[in-house]
Amino acid sequence: MNQSDFWNDANKANQVLRELKQLKSYVEPHQKGIKKMEDLKELLEVSKDDEEFLKNIDEEIQVLEKEIAQLEVQSFLSGKFDQSNAVLSINAGAGGTESCDWASMLLRMYNRWAEEKGYKVDMVDILHGDEAGVKNATLRIEGEKAYGFLKAEKGVHRLVRISPFDSNKRRHTSFASIDVIPEIEDDVAVDINPSDLRIDIYRSSGPGGQSVNTTDSAVRLTHIPTGIVVACQNERSQLQNRQMAMKILRARIHEKKRQEQDDRMAKEYGQKQKIEWGSQIRSYVMHPYSMVKDHRTDVETGNVNKVMDGDLDMFIEAFLRIKPE
Repeated sequence: MNQSDFWNDANKANQVLRELKQLKSYVEPHQKGIKKMEDLKELLEVSKDDEEFLKNIDEEIQVLEKEIAQLEVQSFLSGKFDQSNAVLSINAGAGGTESCDWASMLLRMYNRWAEEKGYKVDMVDILHGDEAGVKNATLRIEGEKAYGFLKAEKGVHRLVRISPFDSNKRRHTSFASIDVIPEIEDDVAVDINPSDLRIDIYRSSGPGGQSVNTTDSAVRLTHIPTGIVVACQNERSQLQNRQMAMKILRARIHEKKRQEQDDRMAKEYGQKQKIEWGSQIRSYVMHPYSMVKDHRTDVETGNVNKVMDGDLDMFIEAFLRIKPE
């Protein structure tokens, strides 16, 4: 067996293992739910006259109902890359300091959401605003079904509030866009010709402090044919930054090709595609009233602070329940 055959067989084996893990993640919770339901039915039969025991069973039933609802949501995550890690990018819109501050608020929100899910979050790249906040940031979010959930967040997010940067306390509207792509595995074919890459090495930037890297270890990759630019500065060494940047570049090129294919199909069948930057998916209103509303599903809540602390599941689950047109 030559080296090429060996790696092909290894990639196939890895793919089978991933598919097996995915199937187990569906089957095992389903089996546990059925077993729990049967146990509760048996307990109910033998304890009809015990009010305290019936109260405990009722509480267990409510827990089971929530678990079943979660299983139902996860059943919608059947896309090719829904099980994958996610690469989430935040870009401040026009509006200077206001939008940069809004982008930093979204950065905190997604960090909190990921922490609650038990996901690992790595800051791949960040460009701070001139006065406050961030102009753009890229996160790698590692965990089961991370992309499947976070794909619901792709689009423009709008904030309405009294500006903390306006001495006249006027109301301002700010925008930031969220882009989410799956982190693809090495066995997914994405051909990158080394001659098509421009590689720039520079010093990591930041607001200052001990955590700022003082060596020229940050890496920026530019894929000349597509114009895609990826930067990474969070790792300690130039080699590690280059490896991470290459991983994200492969994912972005793959996503671009997939989008181009979708656009060709839409054109062929006469369908109109949304322009993502112009697609306002959610509004966060802090003045003159408190409300967060998702414009795709009409799901809304008056508890803005809870949402900004990472409570996004109501919006994500509602989006996943939408049937494709």
